[in-house]
Amino acid sequence: MFTALRRYQESLAASVAVLLCIFGVISLQVPQLHQLTTHKTITKESLIRETETEKVRLNLLKQLPSFGFDNLIASWIFLNFLQYFGDDEIRPKTGYSLSPEYFEIILDRDPRFLQAYLFLSSSTSLYAGMPERSIALMERNLKLLSPTVPQKSYYIWRYKGIDELLFLGDSAAAQQSFTTAAQWASVYPDEESKQVAAISQKTAEFLSRNPKSKSAQIGAWTMVLSNPVDIATRDLAIRRIQALGGEVSISSEGVVQVKPPKED
Repeated sequence: MFTALRRYQESLAASVAVLLCIFGVISLQVPQLHQLTTHKTITKESLIRETETEKVRLNLLKQLPSFGFDNLIASWIFLNFLQYFGDDEIRPKTGYSLSPEYFEIILDRDPRFLQAYLFLSSSTSLYAGMPERSIALMERNLKLLSPTVPQKSYYIWRYKGIDELLFLGDSAAAQQSFTTAAQWASVYPDEESKQVAAISQKTAEFLSRNPKSKSAQIGAWTMVLSNPVDIATRDLAIRRIQALGGEVSISSEGVVQVKPPKED
C-alpha cells in the first residue's frame, strides 16, 4: 500500500511540475504591449518591435506540447487575447493583426470552446479585416463538432453565416450556414434555441429568394447587436442597419429595436 501511495505521490508531483512549467512558458506569452502604456513616449518602432516579439511567442506556443493540459492552455491564451484586444490605447496604433494567431492556438487546443468563436468572429473579421481567416478557422473546427458538442454549438454556424454574408458577400455559403444553424438548434427544446432555429431558417429562406436581400443583411447586423459587443461594434452595426434602410430605436433602458424596410 505504501508503495502504491508513493507512486501516486510521485505521479502527482510530476503532474504538478509539468503544470507549473506550462504556466511558466505560457506566462511568457502574455502580451507585453500594455507595458508600453506606462512610458511617457510610445514610439512607432517600439510598437512594431513588441508586436513582432509577440508574434514570435505565439508561433512558438503553437508548437508547445500540451502534456494533457490543452483546455488549460486554451483558457490561458484566451485571457492573453482579452488583454491584447482590450488595450484601447495600443490597438488603434498597431491594429488587430494578431487576433487570428491567438485563435489558431485556442481552437486548436480546444475546438469546443464556444465563447472563443464569438470573439474570433468579431476580432478577426470586423477589427482585423480578415474574414477569410475567421471563416476558415470555423470551418476547420466545425468538422470536429456536433449539434450537442459543445452545447448550443449552433451559434458557431450563425457566426460563420454572419461573416460570410456581411464581410465576404457570399450569400450561398451564408444560406447554407444559417440552414445548418437552424437544423442544429432544432435539436434543443428550450425557447432560446427554438427562436434561433426560427430566425436562422428565416434568414436562409430570405437568401434563397434574394441573394442580395437587405432584410437578411439587416437581420445579420441585428444578430451582431444581440451579442455582447463593445460600443464601437454596436455603433457600426447600427450605422450599417440604417444604411440598408432599417430603423433603429433605443429605449431609455438601452434596449435596441430594429425595424427592417417595408420592401426588400
